Amino acid sequence: MTETFAFLGHHFDGVNVGDALTFAIISLVVYAALRTLRGLLLRYVKPSAAKARTAALSKMLVGLIKSTNSLFLLVVALYCGSYALPLRGRAESTVETIIQVAVLLQLGIWGLRVVLYSIEGFVGRQPLDDSARLATAMGAITFIARVVVWSLVGLLVLSALNINITALVTGLGIGGVAVALAAQNILGDLFASLSIVLDQPFAVGHFIVVGDMSGTVEHVGIKSTRIRSLSGEQIVQSNANLLSARIHNYKHLYERRVLFAIGVTYDTPPEKLEAIPAMIRDAIKANDRTRFDRAHFKDFGDSSLNFEIVYYVLSSDYGTYMDIQQRINLELVKRFAAEKIEFAFPTRTLYVNQVGKVA
Repeated sequence: MTETFAFLGHHFDGVNVGDALTFAIISLVVYAALRTLRGLLLRYVKPSAAKARTAALSKMLVGLIKSTNSLFLLVVALYCGSYALPLRGRAESTVETIIQVAVLLQLGIWGLRVVLYSIEGFVGRQPLDDSARLATAMGAITFIARVVVWSLVGLLVLSALNINITALVTGLGIGGVAVALAAQNILGDLFASLSIVLDQPFAVGHFIVVGDMSGTVEHVGIKSTRIRSLSGEQIVQSNANLLSARIHNYKHLYERRVLFAIGVTYDTPPEKLEAIPAMIRDAIKANDRTRFDRAHFKDFGDSSLNFEIVYYVLSSDYGTYMDIQQRINLELVKRFAAEKIEFAFPTRTLYVNQVGKVA
């Protein structure tokens, strides 16, 4: 026993064996206790996540606990164990710096989690239209949040390392100008993304037509927008190019104005020509979700007497419009057949004058 205690009093490189053993035991105990505490907190918080009132808060707490890094717990445990060592001067300062950097990095992780959960919670509480609009902004907002949080953490870490951040910030300003000139296209797409967020020409879930491209917006990112086309493939378009084109947004199309024309043959009697607008009006009004506007004998065509018709479909759905137009066309075919009115098609009449034979 005496030999054991004597061994604990030995020194290696200035460190007492007993102190080193105490350091190791304290570090292991604290690390195990912190990991156990993290597991117990997860068990306690998770069941309350099912309750409506505390679901959002519980979800955030679970995310914070899970994001507590095991390496951070190890650094804290080693720091607690370091009190058993006779640290002085530079060694003590190094340990203090390490724990400060570890705490700042973990605070950055927690802070970013809180910001992201707050943004998600705010978007989730908005009405459906506002929620879709804010979903468009999520990419830009989260990117800005990450940049701000980690920039702040980076400056605090550099300050903890006793680095003069004033000169660094000045250098970053000059370097930022050079980077901006070298990355004009990327920055152009970034500012275009912010323009989409602020001006809201479209949002996630909107059906848009841009040039010969049409589809539903699936995602608005920092650099590009992804659109699901009608044929099924995904179209990726840069934000800057997208905003430089003319955009047709069908999300707020509450009713559709329909203009179409028909032509009848020139041998149609005048009384039947007078009756045609009423026939068209009745055929349109027979359908639900339509509003008749006008039907007129418009002009004399090359091979037809032309009528122009305008009505409104009280729906933004394209399939509904086509169903209604089909029913109107079929009804006109039936009514014209019953009245013996013929639809015109391109024809040409050739008159032949036969000259008598000369004796």
